[in-house]
Amino acid sequence: MPESSASINTRSAYPPDLTYHDLIARNRRKSAMLVMAMGVLSVAVCAAVSVAFMAYGSGGISLVGLVAACAVGLIIVSLTGCWSYFSGDRALLSMSGARQLAKAEDPELFNVVEEMSIAAGLPMPKVYVMQEAALNAFATGRSPEHAAVAITTGLRQRLTRDELAGVMAHEIAHIRHNDIRLTMLVATMVGLIVLAADVASRSLRYGRIGGGRSRGKGGGAAVLIVLLVVILLAIVAPLLAKLIQMAVSREREYLADAGAVELTRYPKGLADALKKLAADTEPLTVANRATAHLFIVNPILNAKGRENLNSVFSTHPPIHERIRRIEALMV
Repeated sequence: MPESSASINTRSAYPPDLTYHDLIARNRRKSAMLVMAMGVLSVAVCAAVSVAFMAYGSGGISLVGLVAACAVGLIIVSLTGCWSYFSGDRALLSMSGARQLAKAEDPELFNVVEEMSIAAGLPMPKVYVMQEAALNAFATGRSPEHAAVAITTGLRQRLTRDELAGVMAHEIAHIRHNDIRLTMLVATMVGLIVLAADVASRSLRYGRIGGGRSRGKGGGAAVLIVLLVVILLAIVAPLLAKLIQMAVSREREYLADAGAVELTRYPKGLADALKKLAADTEPLTVANRATAHLFIVNPILNAKGRENLNSVFSTHPPIHERIRRIEALMV
């Protein structure tokens, strides 16, 4: 059994002097920098598109126009962030076809979630089920007081109680670390960036910006520069946004695994559950690339089955590496 939370470390998987609380602090610092980068990128994309439309409409670019475009970008990002905070969880549950469970329908599941919530010092989250044969689960919500956990019927049927406790502890750890709010915000920002880039590329293609209007003296060069920037952002920004999103997701999964071990005091439960998840070949039909990073394992299968590569384009760390780090606690 592992020792107390203050002294938990992953030995061979992490430096021996690195505790669980050190991991939390390090993860928060990395996540804060990544979210700041995502915010700056979102504002830049929205502002660039706004400048392009202004330039096309007025035939030139002014300092006032640049400031106004940045303000428009900031407002759009702020409104999108507010939507993500207050409505993102409901949208995700609806997209996933999740149905809220009553305790009488599955007392064991409710007892496990309640036990893990008490261990974490959190309110009991709502419990949802997805009618899917695939093995998966996720947590969502804007705060521990407004949180929910969801599990597929396939996973619920396949797990022992100890394995179920490990999976639910992993999701409770996401709630405890405020990952549910962060990952939802990041997913929304990615969607905004992709949408803005798509608007820019379509507008350029159909001549709504960048053509058809005579330019004043000296204005043509400035407009051309803006259009080049818009084209560059339309190509590069979605890729950068996805890379940031994947980085946030991978860091959070490792930490949630460590948090699950702290809550259950039984690393084998989560390790065995992950082995079953790794062997699953059933795709999760309700998942898509925008929501894949929210699940405990990547719900989208590739040609060789579940993704298990350590790549900057991966939504999750390799499952075998996650299992190795968890089993390092089984001393």
